[in-house]
Amino acid sequence: MVLYEQHKAEIDGILARYPVDRKRSALLPLLYLAQDVYGRLNRDSIREVAEILDLPYTDVFEVVGFYTLFYNEDVGKIVLDVCDDVPCCFCGAEELVADLENRLGIKAGETTKDKVFTLRRVKCIAACDQAPVLQANLEFHNRVLPDKVEAMLTKLRNDVEAGKPVSISGRLAER
Repeated sequence: MVLYEQHKAEIDGILARYPVDRKRSALLPLLYLAQDVYGRLNRDSIREVAEILDLPYTDVFEVVGFYTLFYNEDVGKIVLDVCDDVPCCFCGAEELVADLENRLGIKAGETTKDKVFTLRRVKCIAACDQAPVLQANLEFHNRVLPDKVEAMLTKLRNDVEAGKPVSISGRLAER
């Protein structure tokens, strides 16, 4: 189990947060870790998490399939989720998506060639009063109009290039 061997201290720390008879409670944090390590959750990484927690593979697979923040295909280091629900659309989400597609040279649902950005359309990020809303690896960016996009993308790209830890799962947000 490569995941456990390479991240033993972190995994043991996660498991220590929960009673021994409730190891299942560590499922989401371990899936977040596996996703950050492997960039996605495929059969092998799901099996690894299941083995660490001594759970049936299908139980872990079902959880991965239920949550939209688990990715079964490769994504960039920064996942840009733009809410395109009605309130955000009324406030400029379509223009925001078009601007991001133009600046990044990709369409929604794609990843840049350098694997830094993945752009996705999502439904309701629960910040309608701040529309249009974008999340970059679960960090909220509110009232994002095209005049703010270049500075935001530059900062995010600079963070990646500087080696700043990024987490597509948001697990580093706890720190």
